[in-house]
Amino acid sequence: MSTPRKIIHVDMDAFYASVEQRDDGRLRGRPLAVAWGGKRSVVLTASYEARVSGVRSAMPLYRALERCPHLQVVPPRFEAYREVSAQIRAVFSSFTPLVEPLSLDEAYLDVSQPLRGGPSATRIAQAIRAEIRTQTGLSATAGVSVNKFLAKLASGLNKPDGLTVLLPPQVDELLLPLPVADFHGIGPATAARLTQMGIHTGADLRAASPETLVEQFGRVGEHFWRIAHGLDDRPVDPHRPHKSIGAEETYADDLYGPQAVHAVLPGIAASVERRLARAGLAGKTVILKIKFDDWSVVTRRVTVTYPVHEAGRLTQLAGALATPELLGGRGVRLVGITAAGLCLPAAPPLGLFNLDPLAGA
Repeated sequence: MSTPRKIIHVDMDAFYASVEQRDDGRLRGRPLAVAWGGKRSVVLTASYEARVSGVRSAMPLYRALERCPHLQVVPPRFEAYREVSAQIRAVFSSFTPLVEPLSLDEAYLDVSQPLRGGPSATRIAQAIRAEIRTQTGLSATAGVSVNKFLAKLASGLNKPDGLTVLLPPQVDELLLPLPVADFHGIGPATAARLTQMGIHTGADLRAASPETLVEQFGRVGEHFWRIAHGLDDRPVDPHRPHKSIGAEETYADDLYGPQAVHAVLPGIAASVERRLARAGLAGKTVILKIKFDDWSVVTRRVTVTYPVHEAGRLTQLAGALATPELLGGRGVRLVGITAAGLCLPAAPPLGLFNLDPLAGA
């Protein structure tokens, strides 16, 4: 029997907002959102003071301002975030060479054979959080467990500035009653579809047959079944590159026609914008993915001269690809948007936010 791995998931707390509050004393203790200007922008990160008013990442900025009229809004400073991220990654690398960055502010670490810190993954996580605070003045939350899924789940249980250790004997107690919507990797639309199948909790997901899940969701269905059992054999991969960044949703009820598809694009685009922002990247190519009710899949792409990272522009370009000719009156069960040709982001050109999101590219 192989020795269980020791995995830590580290996630900085409200990273962009925390950097802004650290660097500008006038923002400390105040509700703050980091977002590009413009009516079609979304919140990239909200401070915890703003979250009290219901402001969340990926929320449209206009809605955030409705919920929190005194919200301070500052544009992102990616060079500053990259500088802090480099400090954080240097801390990680001093403990283990097996570091898999997920974004500028988040990473998995395999500390099964650490460079320093001793054999206890819990003590290593404590030391990492302390060194990050000393070097950057920022707080981090960590989860410790035997695989990536459980470590990620653990880190979400005690934010901000927390540390949670999830041991194998505790897995059933946590996972069995957990709503499927709270499983990392299961989005709202997928959770709704699982609910429609009578699968509401981890216990229900565990009881479902892998064959049924694969039939309904493809290969990822087997992954859903495995994580319901607390199983995840994915290694921490320090060489995992960002080739593209995207998001997709599977719908409980098929969508019909361009209007229905266009209606779901802004929410998917907001998720892509947030993931791009967390990675500090933009894309020169936007890809629309459509899966029809007969499981056939089509993709369409457009390449632009100006890098794309903003949800309104992603929506516009994907919407222009979702033509009546492409959809052909067929039922659509999945819609996805991906940004490829990744590069550094920049502020959107003047007037870009005023474009009609359903206009042609």
